[in-house]
Amino acid sequence: MADHALLASGRDADVYVLDESRVLRRYRQGGDSAPEAALMAYVGVAGYPVPVVYDAQGPDLVLERLDGETLLASMLAGRTAIGAAADLLVGLLDRLHSLPARFSVDPSDRVLHLDLHPQNVMVTSRGPVVIDWRNAAEGPADLDVAMTALILADVAVSPDPQLADLARDGLDAFQRRAQPPRASQLRRAVGQRRVDPALTAVEKSALGRAAALVHTRAG
Repeated sequence: MADHALLASGRDADVYVLDESRVLRRYRQGGDSAPEAALMAYVGVAGYPVPVVYDAQGPDLVLERLDGETLLASMLAGRTAIGAAADLLVGLLDRLHSLPARFSVDPSDRVLHLDLHPQNVMVTSRGPVVIDWRNAAEGPADLDVAMTALILADVAVSPDPQLADLARDGLDAFQRRAQPPRASQLRRAVGQRRVDPALTAVEKSALGRAAALVHTRAG
């Protein structure tokens, strides 16, 4: 992508500027972006805040270029308070879980993002927008809640003192607002994180300590 400026890089994808209104998200390990694009279109039609998808070919997604900053950047800069960020995350999860699954015949199954945390929420001029839907699936809503809590807890036990303190406070605020997930769904979330190729060995070794910070209910 020598002809296009690199805008951002994540654990498994790079984002390039195409023009003033579009970006290209390219997965470094390849894969098929069509299922992600279809899911984003489904939730977008239902009114959920996602980037517009213009095209999906192989590992490439051409998406709306969003203004603003990530929720994490806004929190670190003091523009969004921890309580407000927790309210936003819980609200976005609740809105998503109001949507029926696309394929599952179980009426209790919902659309799940499974990676909804402050780096995957953009604070834009049109409001919060949720990005990075590659891990999305269908299933019980509290699996999604468990995953968000576990991701926050992962950072809370990390060696970065600034991010760890912020994540610990953020986790506490999130858990005071969200319905606690069943213990079975936290175990499921830990299992999924344990086999996630994007996580380092050090991060996987800390999953037990992270899970111990997450409040659950029986089940």
